Amino acid sequence: MKKANLTHLNTQNSSLKRPLCFSALALGIVLGISGCSGDDGENGLAGTPGADGQDGSDGTNGNPGFSAATFILANNGEQNTGTIDLINQNAAKLKTFNTTANEGVAFDSLGNLIQASDSENGSVKTICQLANRDDGASFSNNQDREISGPATTLVNPKGIAIAKNSGLIFIADFGAMQITTFGSAAAGDVAPLAATLTEAAPWDVDYDHTNDRLYVALTNGDVAIYDNFVSGEFTAMPNRTITPSDDNGVQISVNIHGIIYDSNTDKLILSDVGSASDATDGAIFVINNASTAQGNTSVARSISGPATMLGNPVDIVLEGSDLRVAEKSNDAILVFSNIFAGESGDIAPDLTTATIKPESITKLGIQNEMADISDSDTANMALLGVAVSSNPGTAGETTGQISRLSSQLNTEIGNYNASQTIESVTFDKAGNSYTTFDNSTTSIGGIVISNKVAINRDGQTYNTNQDSIITGLNTGLISPKGLDVASDSGMILVAENNADTPSISIFSTCTTGDASPLMTLTFANDARPWDVDYDANTDRAFVALTNGTVAVFDEVKSKLMAGSTNIAVEDRLITPANSGTAVAGPTNIHGIDYDSLSGALILSDVGSAAVADDGKIYVLNNTANASGLVNISATISGPNTLLGNPVDIMYSGTDLYVAEKSNNVVMRFNNILSTTGGDISADASMAFNAPESVAILPAWLNQ
Repeated sequence: MKKANLTHLNTQNSSLKRPLCFSALALGIVLGISGCSGDDGENGLAGTPGADGQDGSDGTNGNPGFSAATFILANNGEQNTGTIDLINQNAAKLKTFNTTANEGVAFDSLGNLIQASDSENGSVKTICQLANRDDGASFSNNQDREISGPATTLVNPKGIAIAKNSGLIFIADFGAMQITTFGSAAAGDVAPLAATLTEAAPWDVDYDHTNDRLYVALTNGDVAIYDNFVSGEFTAMPNRTITPSDDNGVQISVNIHGIIYDSNTDKLILSDVGSASDATDGAIFVINNASTAQGNTSVARSISGPATMLGNPVDIVLEGSDLRVAEKSNDAILVFSNIFAGESGDIAPDLTTATIKPESITKLGIQNEMADISDSDTANMALLGVAVSSNPGTAGETTGQISRLSSQLNTEIGNYNASQTIESVTFDKAGNSYTTFDNSTTSIGGIVISNKVAINRDGQTYNTNQDSIITGLNTGLISPKGLDVASDSGMILVAENNADTPSISIFSTCTTGDASPLMTLTFANDARPWDVDYDANTDRAFVALTNGTVAVFDEVKSKLMAGSTNIAVEDRLITPANSGTAVAGPTNIHGIDYDSLSGALILSDVGSAAVADDGKIYVLNNTANASGLVNISATISGPNTLLGNPVDIMYSGTDLYVAEKSNNVVMRFNNILSTTGGDISADASMAFNAPESVAILPAWLNQ
């Protein structure tokens, strides 16, 4: 491509004003919120008495007052291909990461970067928790994952879009002339969930999740629109086509690349590169009433011409009403403010910043502010239901099944089969399930990661085009039991129960295959864990040990981020006690849930695994910094409780759900932190075949 001479870099076309003066402290506070003023010009010479002095020189322009934000810029030049830059609202570089990918970028709802690549073979890479990664770091198989290989059908994937509510990735594959769809948890050389052929080569896509509508930018100058794309099982043909035109209905688009649908205004913004070899013929178009527009459509606004610096605007991102453009042929990031307002024509950008061969741009993904399901502290929180895994001693119809029960425990509302002999199940904040399994024949266990099981996988089974698995010798997983997910940190904590190497193994939520743990936690006296609860608020891991104690590890994430790969021994050991005396054996703690709001620790004790009536629930108060013998505040036990082997528990912020395996029942004890205990019946219960674990499903998972 031709490269234009940039003579106006880092300028703006607003009128010059005398700058305000700030102290250094005040400037640090307002920078990035109100923008930075330009420098004062030099004073002119004083005039003779009674006459005007000479005009001073003009000051230099400052940056416009864009709202503070962080963006991801994918690079694709000879020297920087395979890297992405984190930039601020004024395109100043914050840090660089080597993804080894070079095309479209998007974020899932967990803050993971998903990027397409055609630099070698076609692929899609997931970079785990990009905002938390070090400057200069690179893609790592132990932290990240990739979809690549012949079965994927990927040729030249370009732009991508994420359907966050359904957990799907839509990829505009230019070389294959199709939209390729995968589940966001897929990895490896796997077939796509769907492949939708297009009439011309696509370059980019955008998805309106509210109306289930896919917008596709085609390089023949058209926009293809697919209504009910997901619910219609990936509609094969577009419902209509938009062709940007002038007021006379004559097509003005040539080669559309970037596409954005703004649901707030029902407008479509398009970038057109024109001829890829011409560094002056790019354009921006705005289309009104995009959801219903059809055929040759007069554009509401058109920006093109030499002042615009639009040559090859390969990608665009909208923040408020400010449009940022990755202008590849002219090596710049351009910002056009108030993109929906103003006249058409040769409009100069409000900010131009030099960069080398930008390929794609998107805003840094924002994480869900809700707590992970194991850390719920909202009283009377609305639930979608309760997930329960089944693990009968002899394989049968429910082996491998994760069922969704109503929160009232009176009906089954859905189920999914992980296709393994599963143990424990939990969920991240996107509604993806993480399920441990073991295999007595191979003595190799693992973790099944399944897409959107909390919401919409009714009657389905594990499928590689949506789901993935962590397993193999390097994982060290032999007999994994309970697990917990820290979504915002990208960590899976797994209780590995085998006798030779008992530990808590920490894996990345984005890794797959035969990955090694990022960190392990081990115990004094070779104690064996059954379950773990990580509290993000305090950065502590509470571990249920089968010897009747609880191990507590402090600063888990902090130590991992500092480079530690093992915490050799717990910081504290809690022993449940009555009146200062440790609970008498047999004691065998399985389920564990720590409430950081109250500092209470809730435990389930199966007692003897061979006895179906000696199970107990303990509530211990003030355990945040406790050590040694800690008196139990309330005990639930006795024949009315039906507690025999309560293998797992989960606290909802008010109530406690219990998976009682030996008596084949799932139970709920209301207001658990206020209970006085005793031989009390559950407030709700439901028969269930060999329940192994239980997890609440907050209603906000479906938002």
